[in-house]
Amino acid sequence: MTDSVPDALTPEDLVHLRRCVELAREALEDGDEPFGSLLVDPAGTVRFEDRNRVKHGDATRHPEFEIARWAAEHLTPEERSASVTYTSGEHCAMCSAAHAWVGLGKIVYATSTEQYAAWSAEWRIPPAPIALLPIRSVAPGVPVAGPAPELADEVRALHARRFGIDL
Repeated sequence: MTDSVPDALTPEDLVHLRRCVELAREALEDGDEPFGSLLVDPAGTVRFEDRNRVKHGDATRHPEFEIARWAAEHLTPEERSASVTYTSGEHCAMCSAAHAWVGLGKIVYATSTEQYAAWSAEWRIPPAPIALLPIRSVAPGVPVAGPAPELADEVRALHARRFGIDL
């Protein structure tokens, strides 16, 4: 796995990614895993936002999966493909698949699967029950951009806090 930046991140991308990090912080403060995401239409309007809600046992309650569910119910196929999903952490395999199946457009992420895997290994966190795959391995047709180096330390600190790691 190697990080790549297929498209340069814009100032607008960074505004949306910062909101995702705020949502991740809200999740952590509520006792959940620190992930947050939002869906933005071509006009720049945030259509949907959410954070992780897995603490009660439903491991599918990722914000990226909720975006796919919401978009499938509320947007036309054309609106979905023209929208951009922003997220604090690159989609997992489940969320990447859901994103592709409902025909959502570009994904922009603050931190990558590769970064998360490296932090987990460094902190000796037990592996996830699924393979940590980059979006392109699961949904090769979905355009992606990220990571955002200027947000990496902040996201890493949220994950460290989740696991009780002192940085």
